[in-house]
Amino acid sequence: MNVTTLPPQASPAPAGETLLEFPDNRLLIELCGEFDKNLAEVERQFSVQIVRRGNQLAIFGDETPRAEAALVLTNLYERLEGGKHVEFADIDREIRMGGDEVGGRETDQLEMFGKGPVEIKTRKKLVEPRTDAQKAYVRSLFSNELAFGIGPAGTGKTYLAVAVGVNKFINGEVDRIILSRPAVEAGEKLGYLPGDMKDKVDPFMQPLYDALNDFLPGKQVAKLIEEKRIEIAPLAFMRGRTLSNAFVVLDEAQNATTMQMKMFLTRLGEGSRMVITGDRSQVDLPRGVASGLRDAERLLGSIPEISFNYFSSKDVVRHPLVAAIIEAYDADDPTSR
Repeated sequence: MNVTTLPPQASPAPAGETLLEFPDNRLLIELCGEFDKNLAEVERQFSVQIVRRGNQLAIFGDETPRAEAALVLTNLYERLEGGKHVEFADIDREIRMGGDEVGGRETDQLEMFGKGPVEIKTRKKLVEPRTDAQKAYVRSLFSNELAFGIGPAGTGKTYLAVAVGVNKFINGEVDRIILSRPAVEAGEKLGYLPGDMKDKVDPFMQPLYDALNDFLPGKQVAKLIEEKRIEIAPLAFMRGRTLSNAFVVLDEAQNATTMQMKMFLTRLGEGSRMVITGDRSQVDLPRGVASGLRDAERLLGSIPEISFNYFSSKDVVRHPLVAAIIEAYDADDPTSR
């Protein structure tokens, strides 16, 4: 038997009310979420009230927020029709993107994604940009051999870069993934810790391990590290190497000195791509030592083949309080912007 699924319909409703009708009650249940938690989030974000009536959702509130909430709910329902799930991150993305994507299908398509959605496929999950800045960043990661991602913590700079690296690795576009960070202590002295060099530097590298484990099965990550097809190492270990046919990420680049940054950038080899991420407001270098990230912006900004992508507190995708904290510190110290 052939079943045709119709899209949700906006039905006539009294003034101050928008009525949406959803043809598939099973998908509507998933749209609402457990204990209607998804509806509660939409209500909170748009200051509206949503009431479920059978296979309909009635939205109450001012006209503009009602229209915006209706668009988000419609887009999320179309996402479910496409066989995808709806999680908090998907609600957050739909709200932030302001209706730029309908049912996961972009109105402003990125050429490298053809007519499909803007998404990064990895072995464990599908990663999708959640803000306009993240979307532009993903564009540059796929289209430029050298890209910078600069902005505050929690904006997805490193996470998206590692996701793209994993995508290119599993598609055979690169032979290796190389992830690096400067081993600079954030106001603490860690040299006294027990163990060999790996034991001492691994805590610095943990965020990179965390990102990898989000995209690849744990056993596969361990095997690839053992085979040296994935390398996670401090910046100092990059000296003297030529990184060919690799996807290379330098994280926390604000803690690289000017000479270290020049050394790292000149490691770029044939068939490789390089991503530099950093937060200018979190420099842990000794007083008087210039940040290589700032110098790179100044010196390389006019080279068209190198992209610079900037994030703000509005692009923070961690807990909402993180954005408020960043804004408070920026307001107190304008030089950190």
